[in-house]
Amino acid sequence: MTQIGEDVRSISRLFGDALENLSKLLRTEIQLARAEISEKASQAAVGAGMLVGALFLLTPALVLFLIAFAIWLTQLGLSPVTAHFIAGCLALLASAALALVGAARLKPSALTPQVTIREVKQDIAAAKEMTS
Repeated sequence: MTQIGEDVRSISRLFGDALENLSKLLRTEIQLARAEISEKASQAAVGAGMLVGALFLLTPALVLFLIAFAIWLTQLGLSPVTAHFIAGCLALLASAALALVGAARLKPSALTPQVTIREVKQDIAAAKEMTS
């Protein structure tokens, strides 16, 4: 009878230890999620800052470059209107490229905490195995 009682206590102790370990694991996963979300928020802030910085810093340089480019095209024999139109199209392409790069850094898929999601899925699978 004592052997059965000890086995029951051992099983209950094992089950309690498993629950305690699962609890610790969940706390660790929450800490990981917080860290990863913080990192992703920083990444989003950097992406947004890059977009704003690009707009402010590129504008004066681009204006001077486009004026010089239009003057050069005029010297090559193009009419001033055509030269300025070509320069404007070049500016539009540069602006589109900057916008695409900045927007790519702000996509929800780039900000999703992938590591945490993968770890939680593994923990769920491990917990299911333990209870089976």
